[in-house]
Amino acid sequence: MEEYGKILIIAMPIFLALIVIEKIYGIYKKNDTAPLIDSVSSISSGITNSVKDVLGLSVTFLSYEWLVSKIALQHLEANVLSYCIAFFVIDFYGYWSHRLAHQINFLWNKHAIHHSSEEFNLACALRQPIASLVNLFTFLLIPAALLGVPASVIAITLPIHLFLQFWYHTKHIKKMGFIEHILVTPSHHRVHHAINPEYLDKNHSQIFIFWDKLFGTFQEELDDVPPVFGITRPANTWNPIKINFQHLTLLIKDAWRAPKWKDKLTIWFKPTGWRPENFEEKYPVNKIENVFKFEKYGTQNSQKLIYWSVTQVLITLLFVSYLFDNIAKIGLPNIFVYGFFIFLTIYSYTELMDKNKYALLWEGFRLGIVICIISYYGDWFGLNRVLPSSNYIIFTYLILSFLTTFYFVNFDFKTNQNQYINS
Repeated sequence: MEEYGKILIIAMPIFLALIVIEKIYGIYKKNDTAPLIDSVSSISSGITNSVKDVLGLSVTFLSYEWLVSKIALQHLEANVLSYCIAFFVIDFYGYWSHRLAHQINFLWNKHAIHHSSEEFNLACALRQPIASLVNLFTFLLIPAALLGVPASVIAITLPIHLFLQFWYHTKHIKKMGFIEHILVTPSHHRVHHAINPEYLDKNHSQIFIFWDKLFGTFQEELDDVPPVFGITRPANTWNPIKINFQHLTLLIKDAWRAPKWKDKLTIWFKPTGWRPENFEEKYPVNKIENVFKFEKYGTQNSQKLIYWSVTQVLITLLFVSYLFDNIAKIGLPNIFVYGFFIFLTIYSYTELMDKNKYALLWEGFRLGIVICIISYYGDWFGLNRVLPSSNYIIFTYLILSFLTTFYFVNFDFKTNQNQYINS
């Protein structure tokens, strides 16, 4: 956990800087592809995922370390060759786990968050799941285990492989010539994120595009079919925690309501989106039928709400940075209390972004939690040793946040709603 936290301390400012550069470039080119409120939601999703990973909130039924100890035909050292093999096998693993997440109903729940943005930009790359609490695909690493690639090499290569998937989430880079035949490019990945019928469930590769060509899932970006982004059952919320469990909630409801036991049991393993017979009529859900004729979510926002949301995510990043930099000092079980605060913070301000009146209740709950934490520990997880006035700063921020939420819920939202109706 501590090592991964240190890696994220380095990675976070780099990702944030690139997101800002893309935003500035888009404004300069008069083609801004990164609305601020959408980016806040995406970054918030990235925070929840990284906190979940750092806290170790996932279970692996079949560990790679056990696998390599049982089936390795030889044992490689941690050298350039073993890292190359690991990277190649992880990419194979990534293709199939990615493809299966698109094709099997219950697996889609953990991946829907990544596709939920109706934009396509660097920030949406950070929309990663917290719903992936169980790793089912370690067996796909069997080739590396057979060759005896050390578990330490896999552990280092996995985050590098993930981080290298960041750059191609952009609309500003067009087709890249001969590179299109070797690597996944922005053009390839725009196809993957698109909901156009021509593009659905294509281009699952993560680094090397030849997996799609080899297994029949490749689709070139067509000049006459501009990609439209999102998911066919739109999330209609900025709250990444809600998005993570929307599909699962629908599956549970459909399984409960299904009159046939066969449907109750098989719905989980059916193709993504499958529902029992006549359920689309009996229990309709919002679905995009014409990709060129639908209204994007959350486009009517006051500038005050947008800037406040940006402020909230930046402050949250400061809290997260302190957590990642002090995992050992904070220790168990306190890091789980801290993690709960981060999740509660994101839930609260994204509910406000959704213009939900209950955001005020969540904000009040968050304030109460912080009062309890500081009363119990005496300060904010040892922060007073670094910043003696930290208690006052944190209390001031929380009170200001509560009052600001009160203002938005009771004044700003009502004013803007009236203006929208009158216009």
